[in-house]
Amino acid sequence: MIDAALLDRVLLGVSPRLTFDDLARQLRASFPGLHITVCGEDDIPPRLTPAAENEHCYLYYVDANEHCLKLTTDAETATGLAVALRSDD
Repeated sequence: MIDAALLDRVLLGVSPRLTFDDLARQLRASFPGLHITVCGEDDIPPRLTPAAENEHCYLYYVDANEHCLKLTTDAETATGLAVALRSDD
């Protein structure tokens, strides 16, 4: 389960000045054991509501309980987060 306090801590750790790879490394080091993927906001289906957001990114729950990873809206089954950086547009 991923709670609101963890979402807030991840949001605080997102720096838009880092590359996707550097940000992913930084967040994974800060939150060991949590699956973290960094992508652009255009990589996420527009129908999906973010679990949290700030001026730099959107956070989405990831469920890895089955064979394949999938995005979910269920915090109870979430095993990780997709950090979707906002575009400059």
